[in-house]
Amino acid sequence: MFSFNIFQDIPRSFNKTFTCYSISMLSGNEREDVERGGKIIMPPSALDHLTRLNITYPMLFKLTNSAMNRVTHSGVLEFIADEGKVFLPYWMMRNLLLDEGSLIQIESVSLPVATFSRFQPQSPEFLDITNPKAVLENSLRNFACLTTGDVIAINYNKKVYELCVLETKPGPAVSIIECDMNVEFATPVGYKEEIRKVEKDEDMAVDPTDLMPEPKGFVAFKCEGNRLDGKKKKKEDSSASDAPALKIPYQRGIPDYDYQIGTIRFFRYVKPKATEESKEEDNFSAFSGHGFSLRGK
Repeated sequence: MFSFNIFQDIPRSFNKTFTCYSISMLSGNEREDVERGGKIIMPPSALDHLTRLNITYPMLFKLTNSAMNRVTHSGVLEFIADEGKVFLPYWMMRNLLLDEGSLIQIESVSLPVATFSRFQPQSPEFLDITNPKAVLENSLRNFACLTTGDVIAINYNKKVYELCVLETKPGPAVSIIECDMNVEFATPVGYKEEIRKVEKDEDMAVDPTDLMPEPKGFVAFKCEGNRLDGKKKKKEDSSASDAPALKIPYQRGIPDYDYQIGTIRFFRYVKPKATEESKEEDNFSAFSGHGFSLRGK
């Protein structure tokens, strides 16, 4: 004896055509929660038909605009629409190239769970968000699935940011309900990285040798010469004798490798005791061109 209920457990798909409208056309209070997500509103008859079918949960649907050959996927939020009508978020209607009152085909589908997705912000202003991954994660809670090629809209801080879904794994359309998904961001559209031009042979604005102190003590051949005949020097002789000022070669400071953190050292200059050699140098330096010495009597 054979049973006629052998096909009872085979799932049957839901496939119907509705007239679609944007959420702004829904009667009653403004539904901002629908605009912020990726779910649609269907009529009660669709719920009655779905309960009599052995479909898989959660309820996911494939939305097709046959006239423009555009496809996307969504979940369902409520079953309160008028009979024969469905209400979609504005960004979803724009992706499907739908106008108010256009026909749309809705079919129940089963999608794999998402493991990876990559988004591209459509404006550099998205970089102003402090933690974009956290903002995206909070916004995707209102979505049921993602479709490669869609441009979704998320609201944050009273601004609408658009993100293009560049890639999804393991398939072109995935379910994001209760899943662990890795997220990456591509370079935003219109973003230009500031490139600083640095010349290789760029001269320094200040010569390091100008920062070195003047030489102290005896400096050879620093005095000006005089003619033995008592005549004044010619311009040619004076220009030849005018030597450039001597400069100490630039030397970088040597760090104190024995420095201990938390200690402060005060260096005091102690004047060395005069010796006979230093006295002779001081007497000779009186005529080295630095000025008059007041040490001698």
